[in-house]
Amino acid sequence: MNRLIQLLAASGMLFAAPYHQRQERPEVPENLKAPADEQVILAAHATGVQIYVCQAGAEQKFGWVLKAPEAELADSTGKLVVHHSAGPTWKHADGSEVKGKVLAKQDAPKGDAIPWLLLAAASHTGEGVLSRVTSIQRIHTEGGLAPAANTCGGSASGKESRSAYAADYYFYAPGHGRTGVAPPAILLEEPRLGET
Repeated sequence: MNRLIQLLAASGMLFAAPYHQRQERPEVPENLKAPADEQVILAAHATGVQIYVCQAGAEQKFGWVLKAPEAELADSTGKLVVHHSAGPTWKHADGSEVKGKVLAKQDAPKGDAIPWLLLAAASHTGEGVLSRVTSIQRIHTEGGLAPAANTCGGSASGKESRSAYAADYYFYAPGHGRTGVAPPAILLEEPRLGET
């Protein structure tokens, strides 16, 4: 009986261990750093598309305009945990949702990729992991750029184009030191890019 209790206790510690590891902040340019009093509570890798629509802008000049992202975010085990859509909005499998607004952007190191971003939470819905998020980073981007400008003209007005992309997202919440703030709900290992 004692052996069984020891085994159960040991396996409980094993399963609990990943949730107590502190997630390291990624290396990013200074303008994309989350506030110092926030810590990473979720890191996930996204694959999906950036959806663009051809439309006339100022002075009736046509161009590709971002309509929305559409992506699935997986944790370090490959499990899909978040759906990313227009807003920009991220909805976790637990039902919690966060909508962001861009604070800063930086050209991606790869010239054929969408910019890296720092976003602030603009609103929340539901209870769960994302209900406490205050900052979001989109980094390590690949692809996702709009089609060539010369492919959008009067004859293509209203046409949509979907550009495949991948990125890593880091979600931050206030750290343990702040009063009335619960500890992180989930801490994950550094996500790895599956693409080249």
